[in-house]
Amino acid sequence: MHHCNPKVLSPIVYPTKCCVQNFHDTTIVPHIHPSHTTNVNHHLYQHNHYFPHTESVVNEVANQHFVCPPGAPIPGGAPGVAPTPGMAPTPGMAPGMAPAPGAPGFPANNMFLG
Repeated sequence: MHHCNPKVLSPIVYPTKCCVQNFHDTTIVPHIHPSHTTNVNHHLYQHNHYFPHTESVVNEVANQHFVCPPGAPIPGGAPGVAPTPGMAPTPGMAPGMAPAPGAPGFPANNMFLG
């Protein structure tokens, strides 16, 4: 048998494969963030103002007294006398009543007072 040495070619070299190994170390750095809460109690006074109001009624009454000349018609009529148109009875006037000269509502010189 014939043994031949095989022929050997130059090697083919591939690019280097890079591998990375990671080693980790842990270091703790404390960070302190202080905080404070202030509790504020607020109190509101609401002042309510009231204004009670009352009302009253005043009824004023005025009277006028007139002295009428003899023979003048009597308002509202009298036995045998017819009332004069446009005249109305005057309440509170009794027979024989007459105002004093110069009284409120009467002239100072009343021509009917003779």
